[in-house]
Amino acid sequence: MKVDNISVTVFSYKTSLVNDTDGHTHPGPEHDTDMAMLSIESDDGLKGFCFGSPQALRPYLLENYIKKVFVGEDPLRFEKLWQSLARWQRGSGGQLSDKTIAIAEMALLDLVGKKLNIPLWKLLGGFRDEVPAYGSTMCGDELKGGLSSPDDYGDFALKLIKQGYKAIKLHTWMPPVSWAPNVKMDIKACAAVREAVGEDFPLMLDANHWYSRTEAFELGKAIQELGYYWYEEPMDEHSSSSYKWLADNLDIPILGPEYAEGKFHTRAEWISNGICDIARTGTMDVGGIIPSIKITHLAEAFNMDCEIHGGGAGNLAVLGAISNARWYERGLLHPFIDYNVPPAYLHKIIDPMNNGMIRMPDLPGLGEDINFDYIKINAIKKY
Repeated sequence: MKVDNISVTVFSYKTSLVNDTDGHTHPGPEHDTDMAMLSIESDDGLKGFCFGSPQALRPYLLENYIKKVFVGEDPLRFEKLWQSLARWQRGSGGQLSDKTIAIAEMALLDLVGKKLNIPLWKLLGGFRDEVPAYGSTMCGDELKGGLSSPDDYGDFALKLIKQGYKAIKLHTWMPPVSWAPNVKMDIKACAAVREAVGEDFPLMLDANHWYSRTEAFELGKAIQELGYYWYEEPMDEHSSSSYKWLADNLDIPILGPEYAEGKFHTRAEWISNGICDIARTGTMDVGGIIPSIKITHLAEAFNMDCEIHGGGAGNLAVLGAISNARWYERGLLHPFIDYNVPPAYLHKIIDPMNNGMIRMPDLPGLGEDINFDYIKINAIKKY
């Protein structure tokens, strides 16, 4: 089997999610937006697919990097192909991002899974067939009845528990909210949720990297006293020494890094130097499933958990393959959004929840049930 052809289809679909000027997702009016689907076809007619932004799959990247590395090669040699693409990053002048590599790699692995007629999570290790979910909120907002106050967070937490979530993670307020970030308000939100759910329910906080050392310490000390399970991203992750200082001065586990560049090399530095207590990876953060698996096993060698950033088919495949992650991040969630409604280009969501548990997909490859008819009808361009 060889890779015979690679193409991208850009299509339009409707969504009620909008991004603010700082890139955070919130509810909004329904509107049209674009999505891209990468297709990798083998010479025996099988195809692997992965979705991503049109910017991450623009023609220049497809023609000058992905096709040059993958076409004519055996997709079963996915480690070799991932290494070849990743090592070209340095010479790409910043063009070839970890997200582009991840999308290309996951489409390739989807093809491999379909060739072998096996879900990727089984192919990569098959440690478990289900995982508990935590509800991951959107960032706070100024929408009445949304996530505009500490009481809103407390009320929403109770709704999430009724839906079956086994834990909850807060994303608190961020710019362009007029008064954010604000340590005192974050503490009030965290306290309101703790009071609502009781003292034993697992809670986490993602503070979104805007704080100084002293602010991060003040917030961390407060949620430590509230019994929060982990503390995530209160400062810019490029300052690893700041996180080492924070980890040394707090008892609550520090989780990271999430977005710091450097794939498994950066995570190795954080783990070996005591910068974090729980490691972090995510397929779109580090260049795909292959480096994510490497990072989880690296953490395992140090008897550390490695939690996976975000949901989706690729991250679910990683979780099914490994033993040292405790949760699936389901979201982002908001009182005004029904997460269980799939986007129009999928027949169903990849992560339906039953009694707080997410089952691994049964379909081969990534396991997504794609609505190809919808994509064809709403296609904008193909290259």
